[in-house]
Amino acid sequence: MAKKVLIADDEQNIVISLEFLLKREGFEVFVARDGEAALQMMADRRPDLVLLDVMMPKRSGYEVCQQIRANSDWRGVKVIMLTAKGREIEVAKGMALGADAYVTKPFSTKDLVAQARDLLGVA
Repeated sequence: MAKKVLIADDEQNIVISLEFLLKREGFEVFVARDGEAALQMMADRRPDLVLLDVMMPKRSGYEVCQQIRANSDWRGVKVIMLTAKGREIEVAKGMALGADAYVTKPFSTKDLVAQARDLLGVA
């Protein structure tokens, strides 16, 4: 069965390229354009991995990550935070809230897909 990935990002260009590459790699992909929608998708679809933008409408990626980690049903979900904010303090905050990885924009979509495969244990 294909691993499920939720892309939670409000930047259309990033969503389109990530969605295309992840589907090509055999992942089942869902998209949320804001933090509220991301949490709803978590409840409805229970993805294996969330690619989570920090700056989104309605709820920040930090808030969403915190909610994911607070829910015992989502304990095994992996989180990669994506952000233009690459300062050490932001990285530390993301990791402290339970992110499995933190990637700063701009990033190589190919490298991000490889990191997703690695986190999910997909060969």
